[in-house]
Amino acid sequence: MKSNNVVTRGKVKFDYNSLRRFCFLFYKIEYLNLHFLLNSIIFVLNITHSLINTKHKMTSDIQEIIETLRKFNDDRDWEQFHNAKDLAIALSIEAAELSEAYLWKTAKDAEIEKVKEELADIFNYAFMIADKYNLDVKDICLSKIARNAEKYPVEKAKGSAKKYNEQ
Repeated sequence: MKSNNVVTRGKVKFDYNSLRRFCFLFYKIEYLNLHFLLNSIIFVLNITHSLINTKHKMTSDIQEIIETLRKFNDDRDWEQFHNAKDLAIALSIEAAELSEAYLWKTAKDAEIEKVKEELADIFNYAFMIADKYNLDVKDICLSKIARNAEKYPVEKAKGSAKKYNEQ
């Protein structure tokens, strides 16, 4: 019941204007909470979308390289020479050629174009080996990083060049 701007409910009396302000404030808070919730959901969806696209892009970049390598080799009928053993030997030779780029020089004196060329050869042979065994390049790299994190915990390995079994 309402009389003289006071609402009575049982033994409790409410000032009508205070109750009205409270309801308005509650409505505003609920509106702000809903607005915050919706913005939070949109934010999470945007992050998720971004991560999915990044993952897809990374996977598609590697896949594009592998498919280009396959076509390059197929066009020349070189697949017959690309067994896993010979690819591993070729990768090792390219790694030695990368080392040669630094031979008798400081790291800053190395010719960057030579480094890029040899790195590309190393990556290409590594991707061809992974393709030969149907390996997921991203998965095997991340798995190896995780295993190394276990062998070289930050507390023991930070700033140290010692191997995990020497610590």
